[in-house]
Amino acid sequence: MKEQWIKLAARIDALSLRERGMVLAAAFAALVFLMYQLALAPQYARHKALRLQIEQQHKQAGNIDAEVNAKVAAFAIDPDMESRRRIVELRRSIETESGALRAVQHGLVAPQKMVPLLEQILRANMRLRLLSLKTLPVSGLSEPLTYAKPASVAPGFANATSREEVQTSVAMATQHAAQGAAAPSAMGQAKQRELLYRHGVELVLQGSYLDMLAYMEALERLPQQLFWGRAELQAGSYPEAKLTLTLYTLSLDDKWMTL
Repeated sequence: MKEQWIKLAARIDALSLRERGMVLAAAFAALVFLMYQLALAPQYARHKALRLQIEQQHKQAGNIDAEVNAKVAAFAIDPDMESRRRIVELRRSIETESGALRAVQHGLVAPQKMVPLLEQILRANMRLRLLSLKTLPVSGLSEPLTYAKPASVAPGFANATSREEVQTSVAMATQHAAQGAAAPSAMGQAKQRELLYRHGVELVLQGSYLDMLAYMEALERLPQQLFWGRAELQAGSYPEAKLTLTLYTLSLDDKWMTL
């Protein structure tokens, strides 16, 4: 080993000054390269990896910020705004139609006053006898009447024109209110609540035709209105006859009056 160092020193001594400088520079470069590979290169690699990791984290943070901003913007817009606006419109429509229905009801006989009113008019004509008086089940205005077709109807028992107009206006108001109050539902086709209810009374009178006609005319002259259901006249021993009369009134309440 010593001999090798001696030989190496002899070779260096044999070199010129310029060649010695080149050898020294090469040795220094080799030493620097060796130090770089052993010490600095791993540090640079770790630094590069950390820089890439930081860049990725910044990118992820930017994506998270964008997502948060998008959600905040979405929550700033009320998803139920259109539904609430529709509800307000429906409430206004219902209030308007309910006012129209109450105005119509104001011109009708109240259910609880219907029987006393019929009895009062009947007492004004003592020649008529009341054979029976009963209330009919309450039904919605949209439900059809179920009474049987009369076999014989006396002249003058048809509905008056004014009553037809009132009944038409009630039907139209009920239809419009029902359309406004019926919100779309995905739960199925549930039966709608009626807005007006029909309260009926059936009474059977016995007497002469003229007395019955006078009773009907007295009903026609009432300041508050009743609706005719049917009038069935059964002829008996002259001049006696029996009249089965069905009358109705309308109400916002589905509860029947008490007799």
